[in-house]
Amino acid sequence: MIDFTLSESQNAIRAKAAAFSSSVLATAAAKYEKHPTQIERFRALRPFYRQAVEAGLVRGLIPKAFGGDAGTVVEAALLVEEMCKYDRSLSLSIFSTGLGLSSLLIAGTPEQKEELLKPFLSGEGEPLASLLHTEPEGIANWLEKGGKGLQTVARKDGDDWVINGEKIWATNCCGWDDRGADVQCVVCRYSQDGQSQAAEANPAEATMILLVTRDLIASNDLGAYQILKHIESTGHTSTAGPHVKFTNFRVPGHRLLAAPGQAAAVITRAFTSSGALVGAMSTGIMAATFEAALDFAKKDSRGGAQALITRPTVSDLLMDIKMRTDAARFLTWKAASALDNGKGGELALEAKLFCSDLAVKVVVDAMTIVGVTSYNKDSPFPKLLNDAMCLPLTGGGNIGVRRRQLEQLFMADGYRPWASTYD
Repeated sequence: MIDFTLSESQNAIRAKAAAFSSSVLATAAAKYEKHPTQIERFRALRPFYRQAVEAGLVRGLIPKAFGGDAGTVVEAALLVEEMCKYDRSLSLSIFSTGLGLSSLLIAGTPEQKEELLKPFLSGEGEPLASLLHTEPEGIANWLEKGGKGLQTVARKDGDDWVINGEKIWATNCCGWDDRGADVQCVVCRYSQDGQSQAAEANPAEATMILLVTRDLIASNDLGAYQILKHIESTGHTSTAGPHVKFTNFRVPGHRLLAAPGQAAAVITRAFTSSGALVGAMSTGIMAATFEAALDFAKKDSRGGAQALITRPTVSDLLMDIKMRTDAARFLTWKAASALDNGKGGELALEAKLFCSDLAVKVVVDAMTIVGVTSYNKDSPFPKLLNDAMCLPLTGGGNIGVRRRQLEQLFMADGYRPWASTYD
């Protein structure tokens, strides 16, 4: 039986998310946008992030098996869409904490989870987590044999690991005070001599993940962990994804999360479910765009005798926006449901690609309905457009990563084109 009707519990989750978002997230931008720099705007999010923690949204990132409240991926998608209708910057900081914890949840030992999940389960404070993967030179081809591979390297020194290298665009990694997030999962290449990756090497065999915490940053030399630059971004203007540098940064052996040869699979798994959630973020942007454009078209005549919505050119565009939003939502729900049932890798890729690309087109079409005033800063559309433009570029760029992953599925022997749909 095919039925896209939400259950009573799913509707309750959606309603709770909508209530929190409309009352808390909707007021965030007025507070943080008055600050002149990205890092100041990020720090201005702190009280709102605390409210999200108190509302259980961070506990909701952690599965019940580990003491949290997380339910299904479908429920997460409902939450993400509602939050992203109102504010993408704060939402991204929250969801990036979920991504930062995902590797720990996948690969961590019971002892690591018990110790490091505590602040995220407490319902108090403003705990942040981050996944440090991307590097200044890019990582789209980090697993390609014969390439440079990861430039952030780790070597063994007694019982410790020593990290050297740079990371960038890792949301939340600086923490609220530039001394690091509560938990950072740092993806490195094992290299005992610090040399470049050998042409014949399999990059996956040297990839590893180390857990870096605030107490480790404090115990290292002052220059071992540095914020080189806070990136000023056009969209998501109050998130923090700085350029950071590790210099002879020491990590004790018990903070090894994934040994060389194990980490690539962990990273791939972490980014699989995130594809469906980017679909939900995109849908939230499209939903907000449709509501704003519809309201404008019903109220404004642009000097004519009738409201704009009576003009076929306008109503046709609104129809297209509404249909695209529904299509994106249903694909996201299908992908999330498949992930809940232990499948869905292909559909998660499709949701990420289809929805993020479509969100940009939807906002542009809505702006053509409104006209030149949609370009004014006090209009909702410039922010929607800038935030939408980020989604095809991040979370595994659509061209550099996600389409190539889908291509590899197509090329595989025994690939069945519609198995993800019917099977």
